[in-house]
Amino acid sequence: MRAWRRLPPPEGYEAQWRRLMEAALELGLGPDELAGQGMAPLIEARGWKPATVALYSKVARYGGIGLPLAPTPEPDPPALDLRALTQIRSEDPEHLRTVAWCALALRWPATVGQFRALRRDQVHVGARRLQIVTDDGSWSVGGASTAWQAWETVRNRFPALAASPWVLPALRRGPGIGSHVGGQLSSQALQVTFAKHAAGTGRHLLATAPPRHREQAEALAAVYLTLSYDSYRRLALAGGAPLVGPRGAVRALRSTHRAARLAG
Repeated sequence: MRAWRRLPPPEGYEAQWRRLMEAALELGLGPDELAGQGMAPLIEARGWKPATVALYSKVARYGGIGLPLAPTPEPDPPALDLRALTQIRSEDPEHLRTVAWCALALRWPATVGQFRALRRDQVHVGARRLQIVTDDGSWSVGGASTAWQAWETVRNRFPALAASPWVLPALRRGPGIGSHVGGQLSSQALQVTFAKHAAGTGRHLLATAPPRHREQAEALAAVYLTLSYDSYRRLALAGGAPLVGPRGAVRALRSTHRAARLAG
């Protein structure tokens, strides 16, 4: 116990660190023994699933225990719940911008490049649905109106954002010479923004899950911690969203066929 107490829990993962410590102590393992033997004894004793192992391996490394990287298992696309990424948790502009993006992409899974170029005048607000009109066609998008309106309301409080023509504008000035608030974000910046939002959503799920749903939340959070926008888009396509561009179509179709075969 003393050896464990000398290590401070990693910020944001206090509850997971405590459960990892308790599982190790049940087997008489200190941090050094855990680093030497790996997760195998805990997996055998607790029956942890691969996603849970991946999560606790990351938590251990964040806390300074030298465990090897446990790969996060590839999710079965039709089974992964993406709705948490579209839920509003605060009025922070960066949060609302990404939530609006995720809500749109769940029904309109465009590529990062297409979202980067999407203008506000291409999104039309209806009574219950949004209509996206681009040179490639027109799409009716349900389930995104609340997130869109929340983002629009907040961005209109800031003149530079209110004047920006982009759906996903820069919220702060970047290192580039032409970078400015309200400007067009790079594809890399959007990828980083999504990854940050997905990881933050995973941590939120871990912090708020009731005990009876703890294992389910941990498995979902383990995937969210490493989820990219490209994977999110493929999952939306596999879930039945209409194809917006060719990228990811083949993988999504294969995932759908695999799910159909498993279902019999």
